[in-house]
Amino acid sequence: MMALAIAATLAAPASATTLRRMSLEELVAGNQAIVVGQVSDVRSYWNKDRSFILTDVRIAVNDVLKGNVADEVTVTVMGGRVGEVTTLILGGAELLPGKSYLLFLNEERLPGKQAVTVRDLCQGAYDLVIGKDGLRAVSQANRHPLIPDHLGYVDAPGGVEGIPFNAMIQSIRGEVK
Repeated sequence: MMALAIAATLAAPASATTLRRMSLEELVAGNQAIVVGQVSDVRSYWNKDRSFILTDVRIAVNDVLKGNVADEVTVTVMGGRVGEVTTLILGGAELLPGKSYLLFLNEERLPGKQAVTVRDLCQGAYDLVIGKDGLRAVSQANRHPLIPDHLGYVDAPGGVEGIPFNAMIQSIRGEVK
């Protein structure tokens, strides 16, 4: 019986990040800025006291949906790779050079600095992908299990198919008012 309990424990997926599903309305209301842009540069480094790796992601901004954001913004995310050391944040936003995203941004305290970041981790980052019916915004939260919201929903807004880009922009602009 003890061996069965140990085997069951070993078979369970490990995760250090628990994410409660957030609606599009919550994301809009809870963040200072919302932008559409393309990653132009990524640079990882140790924080000031060398206790944590951070990554600065430069975004060429194509459209500002909320907030006061310049044509270029540096977004700092936790984690990255410096030399042979990698810090991985489970459920974190994954922002790659040359790729375009819709991002929900907030200024927050990160290990060692105050910075603009994707506070809601993968839920605050939408990949812009071309589907058979045009451009879509697909939440990176689809890659991670979410805890149900107060209505019982567990899928990220738009689900795995995402939301048609223009409909997403209209919804956000309607919420911003």
